[in-house]
Amino acid sequence: MQLKIDLHVHTHYSHDSLITPEQLVFYAKKRGLNGIAITDHDRIDGALKIAKETDFLIIPGIEISSLNGHILGLNVQELIPSKLGVDETVDKIHEAGGIAIACHPATFFKGSLGKHTNSKFDAVEVINASAVPFKYSVKHGREIALRLGISQVAGSDAHYAPEIGCAYTLVDAELHVDKIINAIIKGLCEPSGAAIPLRMRLKREILSLKRKLR
Repeated sequence: MQLKIDLHVHTHYSHDSLITPEQLVFYAKKRGLNGIAITDHDRIDGALKIAKETDFLIIPGIEISSLNGHILGLNVQELIPSKLGVDETVDKIHEAGGIAIACHPATFFKGSLGKHTNSKFDAVEVINASAVPFKYSVKHGREIALRLGISQVAGSDAHYAPEIGCAYTLVDAELHVDKIINAIIKGLCEPSGAAIPLRMRLKREILSLKRKLR
C-alpha cells in the first residue's frame, strides 16, 4: 500500500515549536496522513513519549545539530549527540538502528549541510515545506540525491500545527515503522508537497512572538 508520511515535524518539545501532541494527531488525520516522524531539535524524549501515548503511527526521530548542518535521525530510541562531524553523526544514527536523512541540504537560514551531504546518508530531504527559497531548495536537493544515488523524501518541517502535511513522503510499505524505514532505504518512496503558505508562516511567527512575550 502507499502511505502518506510527514517525515519532519517538531512538537513543543522543540524550543521553537508550538505543536502539542493533541494538535499533532488532529492535524495529521485532518491532512490524510498515515503517520508522522517527530523530529525535535536535539532531543528524543518527546517523540518516544508521544509514540507510547497514541495509536497513530509515530516514527521516533531527532533533528541533530551537527558541526556541519542539520541531520534527521529516524527510527532511533536514544539521544544522538549534537556538535559532532557529519560522518560521526551518521555513524551514530546507524549504530542506534536508525536511518540518516540530509534535511534541507540546499536552503538558507536552516543549518544546511550543502557540500557535506554524502553517500553515507540514506536519503535526502528534497522537499522541505519550510525551506527558503523553496524552488531553489527543491531543485538542488533533487540534484544532490540523484548525484549520490540515494532516496528522495519530503517533510513539512512544521513548527505550527496547520503546517503539518504541507509536504510529505509517499512510501510503498505496510503501516509499520520498520517496514516504512526499509522502504525508504530501498528507494520505494517519493517526495510530494508544496511550500507553507506565507499567511500561515506569518501566523506562526505572530503566535511564537506572543509566547515569548508572556
